[in-house]
Amino acid sequence: MEFLSIMAAPFAACLVLIGIHTYLGVHVLAREVIFVDLALAQVAALGAAAAAVAGLEAEGVAAYALSLGAALLAAGLFSVTRTQRHDVSQEAVIGIAYAVAAAGAILIMNRLPHGGEEIKALLVGSILWVSWREVLVTAALYAVIGLLHWAWRERFLTISNDPDEARRRGYRIRLWDFVFYAMFGVVVTRSVRIAGVLLVFCFLIVPAVGASLFAQALRTRLLIGWLMGTAVSMVGCAMSYYWDLPTGATVVCAFGAVLAMLGVVRATRHA
Repeated sequence: MEFLSIMAAPFAACLVLIGIHTYLGVHVLAREVIFVDLALAQVAALGAAAAAVAGLEAEGVAAYALSLGAALLAAGLFSVTRTQRHDVSQEAVIGIAYAVAAAGAILIMNRLPHGGEEIKALLVGSILWVSWREVLVTAALYAVIGLLHWAWRERFLTISNDPDEARRRGYRIRLWDFVFYAMFGVVVTRSVRIAGVLLVFCFLIVPAVGASLFAQALRTRLLIGWLMGTAVSMVGCAMSYYWDLPTGATVVCAFGAVLAMLGVVRATRHA
């Protein structure tokens, strides 16, 4: 019973994050912008760092607005850097944005008395201490974003999987890219506050990659990704409780280990 009382809310938070991030991860793999989540998460973290230095309450509306504003600016940048020309890849721009945001966060946090601890918190989060209220608010927010993705699924899926076809249909790609990345930024800003940069990145990429090893259809990938994410999160939370380990870092390592095993399974099947 003690295990359930302590780990129920963190596990529920993992399920909420897996639900939306696995779907977004499928888009990210199709767009070949693997590190966009990491970059948006780090930019949101930069905004949170600026809020901390400004003396704003970490859980307050002003701090959240600053973090979200930074993520939306990055979303605008990423929406205009996708072109038909390949002189500079969009992934390179995203990588540069991540590096600059990470360096900026370190410089800002250096001005705080406990800057090292603040940086650690931004990276690994504090999902162990998430409240049920945070879980419910996050679930409601992600449900709204999920409904918007469902309503606009034809445009988003076409632009992600076949941008040339999207152009032939007359879709305004930059506009829809901004809408996509803006909603992505809203998700990431909320997720980073709960789980930290590294765990959010794992929720986005690992289930989607694991599913892509065994399936091509969107529905099948989502089902595999959700099942994988649920199982790994359960194992990671249990390991962190019984071995007294940091929950976020433990779940990240569990995802890495399971993905490696899935890679071996796929390799042996095709040997």
